[in-house]
Amino acid sequence: MSESLDRESWLAALRQRVPEISPTEAFNRQAQGALLIDVREDDERAAGLPTGALALSRGFLELRIEDHEPHRDRIMLTLCGSGRRSLLAAEALQRMGYRHVFSVAGGFERWKSEGLPISTGNLDADAAERYARQLRLPQVGESGQLKLSQASVALLGAGGLGAPAALYLAAAGVGRLTLIDDDRVERSNLHRQVIHADTRVGMAKTESARMTLAALNPRVQVDLHNERLRADNVERLLSGHDLVIDGADNFPARYLLAAATRRLNMPMVYGAVERFTGQVSVFDPRRTDSPCYRCLFPEPPAAADAPNCSEAGVLGVLPGIVGLLQASEALKLILDLGEPLIGRLLSFDVLSMRFRETRLPRDPACPGCGSTATFHGYEDIERFCAANG
Repeated sequence: MSESLDRESWLAALRQRVPEISPTEAFNRQAQGALLIDVREDDERAAGLPTGALALSRGFLELRIEDHEPHRDRIMLTLCGSGRRSLLAAEALQRMGYRHVFSVAGGFERWKSEGLPISTGNLDADAAERYARQLRLPQVGESGQLKLSQASVALLGAGGLGAPAALYLAAAGVGRLTLIDDDRVERSNLHRQVIHADTRVGMAKTESARMTLAALNPRVQVDLHNERLRADNVERLLSGHDLVIDGADNFPARYLLAAATRRLNMPMVYGAVERFTGQVSVFDPRRTDSPCYRCLFPEPPAAADAPNCSEAGVLGVLPGIVGLLQASEALKLILDLGEPLIGRLLSFDVLSMRFRETRLPRDPACPGCGSTATFHGYEDIERFCAANG
């Protein structure tokens, strides 16, 4: 009984310091430019929140509010479920120097009962919990998570690079992943292709990857194409996607990929590994200043100069690093965040653990994207690669 009295006395004292207003008055002030902050947790907001409100959980209010409103003179309105946490939130804003802070009496329940506008959240309770840490990033939030859920990424290869990239893109909530690979799981793959398992040796890599991705995040749609990328299927396999992750292990596939992504106006996130070194870059034909893959490799190198992993060997963690960097670039492109690796080639050596960035400008004489470049068909690219290989 005494605890209840103490709590009520404390709340009464808090109300002496923090002015309360009705939801209707809060709605009118919001229409005049006040910032309404819903300080409930993500799962509480799954059923909806006041239209136009900023969703910022109480536990992160002091850490994040300045990212959204640095000016202390704006009218700030705090709202929770019933009107108690919002008092604490308003007091915290007062301590931070915000001069005009009000708590919404009765919280969201009263807001609903008064018939004020509500926006149904795009995230259900599962998504709010699953992506909770990502949602707390102001640069992502619910709108960014919605972008991810609507995105479609093609991954050429479900091997060393595609495995880590697919895992983290699925974990991040990318809505649709398309896996393109005609290979089967071998035991020699397992030290680096962590999406597969020993019990799946002999299984198609695409199906093995789908099983792992479904177990990780059943919300993600995973489409499979057990095909090798060729001249007669490259556009069909890539069409309808927002970008492609290059996890190819041969130059003919990369040259086909480079040509198709330019024709489809689709970013290509390039990655490559050899022994103890790796490379990552982004080729984005939507930007006039972006180079293409053939600005980097105008012609395929001789086979002796560019052996694959089965011939040269590779440290198992290296494709993981490159694949994660590719996934990072893909997420940046989808969310339109930061500075993608366009016009830059990131190279690193794990033995010295040194990263080096090389400027990679667009080549005016490039046979792939230069002013005089001519596309003669994908079959011509296959013949060109065969002749140079």
